[in-house]
Amino acid sequence: MADRSVRPAQGSEADQGSQRTGWCGAVKPLCLEGLPRELGRAHGVALRQQIRSFLDDDLARLNRVLPRQIGLTTLGPEIAAYRREIAAAAPSLAEEIEGLAEGAEIAPDEAMLLQIRREVMGYSRLYTAGDCTTLCRRGDDGPVLAQTIDLNGDLEDQMVILRIAHRSSPRQVLLLSFTGLLGYLGLNSEGLAIGLNLVLGGTWGPGIPPYLAIRHLLDSCGDIDSCLDWLSRVRLASSRSLLLCDSQRSVTVELCDGQLSVRAGTTLVHTNHFLSEDFVAMDQMNPFSRNSSVRRLEACRAQLDRLGSHGGPEDYMALLCQEPICVSDTGNIRREKTVGAVVMLPKHGMLHVRRGNPALARTEKFCLAA
Repeated sequence: MADRSVRPAQGSEADQGSQRTGWCGAVKPLCLEGLPRELGRAHGVALRQQIRSFLDDDLARLNRVLPRQIGLTTLGPEIAAYRREIAAAAPSLAEEIEGLAEGAEIAPDEAMLLQIRREVMGYSRLYTAGDCTTLCRRGDDGPVLAQTIDLNGDLEDQMVILRIAHRSSPRQVLLLSFTGLLGYLGLNSEGLAIGLNLVLGGTWGPGIPPYLAIRHLLDSCGDIDSCLDWLSRVRLASSRSLLLCDSQRSVTVELCDGQLSVRAGTTLVHTNHFLSEDFVAMDQMNPFSRNSSVRRLEACRAQLDRLGSHGGPEDYMALLCQEPICVSDTGNIRREKTVGAVVMLPKHGMLHVRRGNPALARTEKFCLAA
């Protein structure tokens, strides 16, 4: 794909002169347009140096967070199994990953590793502290979907914004993701928005990584019913809770071992423990982490009650900055911390982002339309 398909987003309204924390400067999202392999190739070309540097940083920092060192050769059979699953369930994404490898001039296994990094990391009941607080509220001006992004690995410096236009469809997608990763969270031009939480349960193994599942849903679906239909038929690689909202309703979907549980509401909050009675017995969070998850859930609900129904994006962003919703940095790269916060306005195609500790950052705004 020609380099002209990657251009700075004109929809960014970041305060160019604002003071940011550490590395944080105004971000210019990638605007990608074309067929799947073209999208991946352009993505790889644009971020070639960043992708290579991330992979060379202890294998995308996996060897800085895992208890034992791993290598790409050792992971070969596992990567091949994931490749087969992705090709079967989401062939367009499999093509895009191949294009990413070509454009970034990396090995196909390296490109696939960037998609399954969280699954390779697995989960440990002992060390997991938390992974995101999500909320959604519906009002007169449409729904708001907001969340913290809590990850280990000090990944705030790897955050990217992608704006994607498919040549085969009029649907457009606006994503927040990380270096070389094709999906994480975002919204599309039909008013569908998706956030996520980690939940721990069941058996993790080759399947569709939830991050890529979110990307597929935003690419392919315009409403929640279509999302639920696909999720009910696909094998996910790991447990997750998704928060989905469209023009009509909002739901949380807990997914574990091929099962899903759906809960609808005008105000929804989720952290990192299962809320469905069907899944409680499967929950593998350690007691300390579960207590932290419950505290964040209760704190978020209380903050929403105080906010009422007339808050704007910055009010929701301020809510995400409050402890214990915002998870502090302990200085241990193996422990989760809040590396960013987002507020999505799917009716307006808007994504508000704070990178790094949101209490110390300024909001950057991105539009779905260029």
